[in-house]
Amino acid sequence: MLESVLFIIALLASTIGAIVGAGGGVIIKPVLDMMGVLPVSTVSFCSGCTVLGMSLFSLVKNRNNGVKLQFKSSTLLAVGAVAGGLVGKAMFEIVRNGFGNENLLGAIQAVFLTVITFCVFLYVSNKDKLPSKNITNSFVIIIIGACLGIISSFLGIGGGTSNVAVLFFFFSMEAKEAAKNSLYIIIFSQLSSIISAVVTNSVPSFELTQLAAMVIGGVGGAYIGALISERINNAGVEKILKVLLLCITAIDFYNVLNYTILR
Repeated sequence: MLESVLFIIALLASTIGAIVGAGGGVIIKPVLDMMGVLPVSTVSFCSGCTVLGMSLFSLVKNRNNGVKLQFKSSTLLAVGAVAGGLVGKAMFEIVRNGFGNENLLGAIQAVFLTVITFCVFLYVSNKDKLPSKNITNSFVIIIIGACLGIISSFLGIGGGTSNVAVLFFFFSMEAKEAAKNSLYIIIFSQLSSIISAVVTNSVPSFELTQLAAMVIGGVGGAYIGALISERINNAGVEKILKVLLLCITAIDFYNVLNYTILR
């Protein structure tokens, strides 16, 4: 029964994630935290695996869709994201081992997710009124990628909406271009985080059937999302992104209350 629920959540989240470049983790993580069906650390790990599978499939499926992949900038961001992902993973383990309380860990992640997601919503809603950049300095790009990697790995969201906002602001990308490049970056950051967990023997306990259900749902969502993306324009992608950001902000805020007051 739980496997079916996990599959549906991963499918829906990855469908939306593939369209806007969020990867799906930004949806999967807070929704599963809200439901309380799995430990926080297990959700973070399984969400990361799902996002990796979804991003890989989506990028391969969309390789010839006419949307440009900025290899130089996105690869440098990915390099930074890998380094940042290792730092974020280490921070996650320090907090988890230091407090030894899954609810407190969930509360900390929920607070950060609420603030970050709402700030991204404010930016996306007003980005046409704000100046954007076109960063070309390799060192600066790597540092930006490192910051994204720390955020995505510590919060277990795969980067998602933060990636898209950064690509909008620092590289003046359109919505579809940002979505594709975001998924490219997510692949590297999530792969490094998963490898780090395996190497350091910090993989949380989980059922293989549950992980399989989520990954299969993620790949299925990537396929559906690619089909939908082909039929909408940049404005449509931005509208979906704004609605997503508002919904996730609300869920994240509920999770803050749930972990701190309601329990």
